[in-house]
Amino acid sequence: MNAAIRSLYVHAPFCARRCVYCDFAVTVNPDGSATEWTEAIVAELGQVESEGTFSLAGALETLYVGGGTPSLLGPTSMERLAAALGRERLSDPTLEWTAEANPESFVPDVARQWVTAGVNRVSLGVQSFDEGTLRWMGRLHGPEGASRAVATARDAGLTNVSVDLIFGLPASVGRSWAEDLDRALDLDVPHVSLYGLSVESATPLGRAVAEGKEPGVDEEQYRDEFLLAAERLTAAGYEHYEVSNFARDGLISRHNSAYWDGRPYLGLGNGAHSYRHPVRRWNVRDWEAYRARLLAGERAEESREELTSDAAALERIWLGLRTSAGLPLADLSPAALELAQDWRRRGLATLAPDRLRLTPQGWLELDGLAVALDGVDA
Repeated sequence: MNAAIRSLYVHAPFCARRCVYCDFAVTVNPDGSATEWTEAIVAELGQVESEGTFSLAGALETLYVGGGTPSLLGPTSMERLAAALGRERLSDPTLEWTAEANPESFVPDVARQWVTAGVNRVSLGVQSFDEGTLRWMGRLHGPEGASRAVATARDAGLTNVSVDLIFGLPASVGRSWAEDLDRALDLDVPHVSLYGLSVESATPLGRAVAEGKEPGVDEEQYRDEFLLAAERLTAAGYEHYEVSNFARDGLISRHNSAYWDGRPYLGLGNGAHSYRHPVRRWNVRDWEAYRARLLAGERAEESREELTSDAAALERIWLGLRTSAGLPLADLSPAALELAQDWRRRGLATLAPDRLRLTPQGWLELDGLAVALDGVDA
């Protein structure tokens, strides 16, 4: 475990409302709890540094504040976080510091003070531009919320903006995915992330599906909408650099790329995960339980595991296939190359010039293809 940890994720769990499909580690608190949150992060960081395995090493290369809705914590929240982490950890001039925000709470004062604190990338939870769809999901911003938030970011000097969109919603919602893509392209932001709807049993949507009040995910519609987005976004000049992510001008998410490259990272906050080969750890999910543990001087960590060599090999294949970098052909056995040639013939992959890369059609089958490739030499 010699690799230095230079990527940090910090979880801000507060939301004004829980969306119908949400299964994240969030808690409904419209006002946030900036003081309590910062105190908890400071306490957990102290535990981590004392234990040693996941200690941060020097200045960070990436910092990602996700949620939840970090913008609910208010304009001074990122300066509080910077003080908690120590300015020396944020001293790298190439640091990518991303913070997530929802359009309705990303107001000018928040944007300006975040930039002053050092935030230089913002990820906006847009999801849709359709009023009825936003209402069905439980979102609080209206159809024009995204354009106002992007303008707010730019006015504050934040040009590295990403927007999230969700696809695969029930047809009964009445949303036009093509129109949402048009609206997203009109924003002219450098980064777009796509998330396919997942029906989780513990969510309001999951319960509605179980009771027959809502349909489950239509796999054919899911496939068609993903492929349409891939076609439209790449035609507009975006690089489809990872299953769910598109970037212009090389402005990929450097933080998320650390995950996909298998580099070590530390996660702080309830439900946060950390990884430093071969160990993965994760915290308790519930905010109140997480905070109570820290106040009592107990560990926030819920559990950890050590990856076996077989599990690590499968993960390397899966992570490699999920990005446009793919896998080196030189690393593939003759049996694996034969399988890859079959994928190429079926339109699932390319083999040029010296790497195996999945196509958008292949990415739709990522999990099965990774297991198949791992299995040919097992």
